[in-house]
Amino acid sequence: MMAGQNTFINEVTAKENKLLLCLLSVSPLLCPVLPSPLFQLLLLGRSPGLFCFSCFCLLHPAGEKKMHSGRLLLEEPIRMASILEPSKPSFFPAMTKIVGTLGPKSRSVEVISACLMAGMSVARFDFSWGDIDYHQETMENLKKAVKSTKKLCAVMLDTVGPELQVVNKSERAILLEAGSFIVLTPDQENEASSALLPINFSGLSKSVKPGDTIFIGQYLFTGNETTSIWLEVAELKGDDVVCLVKNSATLAGSLYTLHISQIRVDLPTLSDADKDVISKWGVRNNIDFLSLSYTRHAEDVRHAREFLSKLADLRQTLIFAKIENAEGLTHFDEILREADGIIISRGNLGLDLPPEKVFLFQKAAAYKCNMAGKPAVVTRVVDSMTDNLRPTRAEATDVANAVLDGSDAILLGAETLRGLYPVETISIVGKICSEAEKVFNQDVYFKHTVKYVGQPMTHLESIASSAVRAAIKVRASVIIVFTSSGRAARLIAKYRPTMPVLSVVIPQLKTNQLRWSFTGAFEARQSLIVRGLFPMLADPRHPAESTSANNESVLKVALDHGKASGIIKSHDRVVVCQKVGDASVVKIIELED
Repeated sequence: MMAGQNTFINEVTAKENKLLLCLLSVSPLLCPVLPSPLFQLLLLGRSPGLFCFSCFCLLHPAGEKKMHSGRLLLEEPIRMASILEPSKPSFFPAMTKIVGTLGPKSRSVEVISACLMAGMSVARFDFSWGDIDYHQETMENLKKAVKSTKKLCAVMLDTVGPELQVVNKSERAILLEAGSFIVLTPDQENEASSALLPINFSGLSKSVKPGDTIFIGQYLFTGNETTSIWLEVAELKGDDVVCLVKNSATLAGSLYTLHISQIRVDLPTLSDADKDVISKWGVRNNIDFLSLSYTRHAEDVRHAREFLSKLADLRQTLIFAKIENAEGLTHFDEILREADGIIISRGNLGLDLPPEKVFLFQKAAAYKCNMAGKPAVVTRVVDSMTDNLRPTRAEATDVANAVLDGSDAILLGAETLRGLYPVETISIVGKICSEAEKVFNQDVYFKHTVKYVGQPMTHLESIASSAVRAAIKVRASVIIVFTSSGRAARLIAKYRPTMPVLSVVIPQLKTNQLRWSFTGAFEARQSLIVRGLFPMLADPRHPAESTSANNESVLKVALDHGKASGIIKSHDRVVVCQKVGDASVVKIIELED
């Protein structure tokens, strides 16, 4: 777990806990809003009351509504002519990172290489489908692509967890008509048909009651009514559940996920099958991130961390809690304290929450993650690109709003897993993120974050905020930070500088009394999910803490890397953050020709 970050979460919990709880209650009073969606953004001003998102006011306990000018998280004004200017290509497509799910349409060396060049920095392997051998083949292709493109890529293992699935062994298409009845049965020996669907859960009849709603959709929920069905529980017959089909649809393929709105499923978050995959595939491939599906309590994260600690090679693996239902939302604060990052899984949340509440959770969760200095990842943004070359207008705006909300990364699921245009999807999402970052009001965000952290700051927090302040004041082109653990670099990135943060990770020599090894690769790859952070591995002979000229040679390598990538040019100013002896130093360098 990232050390030294829980201090900020306690304050978030004390002051903003009502915001999450209100998502499960009645809708707040709607206020008049400005017509442009660009201005319907989250206000980051802090108050002892609740946020009124629709009119950028703060609702105080006394009920008084106050306007706070200059608090909008949008840099104004925007020149209309600039909108028609073409986007400029960059070595770093966007500060916001992109997590791509590798699958049938994106597992070849050629496609993975193109995805890396387009901007994918984390490869996600979802074990809801496919066996270990299948995913290992994809992993070997990823290694080849990384080597050929010279692009660093982190690996995320996504667990299955307590996911309910329809078992369709024949993979034949199943036509369901609205008004008909269908039986859900735990007997998986039966063939799936329009009258009966086998499922992988024997306790369904004990978990639901007549009148409950059940959703069945293709993997990762398209939400398309022609491929997904809504069922209403009509009758319970032993272990079987008889349901009324609410809409006509065709189920095609082997894997369909079943979701029961706001019903607890009595299954472990980390199943035996998940543990087996982690012990075998995860250890073999030194996974950087574990995406813990259906995280419902902080204990789920603690249990997963305890399990990883027993696997020597995975003790450094970061755990990202995937919030997918109302139960996880209710316990969000304690989950955030335990987890290393949060995945806001809007697919399932969109079914568990009323549509008008989903954006509230996204904004509240991203805000809490930002203040805690932990990465926030948003899912389900460009679903239509699974089959289309361009996103809808609403989807494009949704990606931009995720960036303006403070998200560190965008996670693409079906779009790259089985989508027809995985490379184009990554490229377009990256371009949208890049444009949104240009209008992100960093000045407001920075002041608010400094105020939120309060005084006295910790030593590292003070150095990080000072480095960002200095970089903005002198209009530096990049911030270079020397680090061994990655913590200093993450703290700098927490303040959302407008320029890239080049994290120079210095490997350290360690021993377990049996063999010597270098650390650093984990720390470098784990930076690839943090917004604005771009890692590079330095020569292990040059320590991060030194009084010799060694640091100058490492700095030269970092500057040469920046020049080669095009982010540093002649006469640019660069802010450098490093340790010299026991002191932390922030210095400004002006480059010559």
